[in-house]
Amino acid sequence: MKSSSRVSKRPPFERIALLLQGGGALGSYQAGVYEALAEANLHPDWVAGISVGAINSALIAGNPPEKRVEALRSFWEAITSPPIGLPSLVSSWLGALVMQDDFGHQMLNQTRAFASLMGGAPGFFTPRPIPPFFSPAGTVEAASFYDVSPLKETLERMVDFDRINAGEMRFSVGAVNVRTGNFAYFDNTADVICAEHVMASGSLPPGFPATTIDGEQYWDGGLVSNTPLQWVLDTVPRKDTLAFQVDLWSAEGEFPRDLTELELRQKDIRFSSRTRAATDQFKRSQRLRRALLHLLKMVPAEDLANADPETRLLVEEACEKVYNIVHLIYRAKSYEGSSKDYEFSRLTMEEHWAAGYRDAVETLRHPEVLMRPETLDGVATFDLSDNEHD
Repeated sequence: MKSSSRVSKRPPFERIALLLQGGGALGSYQAGVYEALAEANLHPDWVAGISVGAINSALIAGNPPEKRVEALRSFWEAITSPPIGLPSLVSSWLGALVMQDDFGHQMLNQTRAFASLMGGAPGFFTPRPIPPFFSPAGTVEAASFYDVSPLKETLERMVDFDRINAGEMRFSVGAVNVRTGNFAYFDNTADVICAEHVMASGSLPPGFPATTIDGEQYWDGGLVSNTPLQWVLDTVPRKDTLAFQVDLWSAEGEFPRDLTELELRQKDIRFSSRTRAATDQFKRSQRLRRALLHLLKMVPAEDLANADPETRLLVEEACEKVYNIVHLIYRAKSYEGSSKDYEFSRLTMEEHWAAGYRDAVETLRHPEVLMRPETLDGVATFDLSDNEHD
């Protein structure tokens, strides 16, 4: 399946940003989205991610444009495997047989998730031979169930960190300082990025150990905010921005009918990071900035040149930049359950990838996505894969 929405020239924005949320095994949805964007000739100037979004960001920024989809495919095929160790052909046949209805699909997914929980994911994480409860306090083994050294080796093999640090594309990943509880972004405009920065963004306790960088320890950025949206929108100097926000958790959903659905709904709400609320708040702020600029245009230039510090602060905040925020949100199937973020099987990975590709292709069929907004606040948001936009 190939996209028919190739863009012949760059959209009229100063910056194209790709923002990737955290979500573990769901991250192959983001890879599918990127494949559609690449086919449409929409290459980002800035890629920012949290957790698995940080890994996908590194694979994109750390490879040349013509190799990025291949790198994403290689990674996701490397860390997924047939369920319960079955040969690929047998696994595919068994999957096709069982997945005739949602109940069978759910049972197979739960089996795969249990296999990942007990055996890890190749090239990503492996279970520690001794459970943390039996390890000496203060050791890394006592604070995590899995060893993530395979991920470091995978990243260093598949990602060209010299390319990331050369600054051809801006690159940002978010993590949480364990000691202070403060959110931190590692950005190639200020930091020399290495595998540890990417791993820090995905160091979700108690599964994974904290990652040490410059003497400080960091956990998964999703503990504070699971999306880099605010970081990109608030960074100065502001630029006209076309932002593709790829979320792996849906804030909207049905009321749960049992404990299994309750756990899933709770996860969706917790990790969706209130993306829509953040977007609405940004729209209000941007409208105020544009109104402020309109007001300042009535003030004589010489008065602004000799303005006091408070007035200069207002001048710095005023702007009339425009933003299109395109939401691409993975909406899980009913059979996936609360283990969907650690169900690392090949068949499910392919399902997620195809869903991301399909949603992005559908969204790009709407030309208004790539047009400068004409709203009062200069911000347009889209969620066209679900037939909604405003």
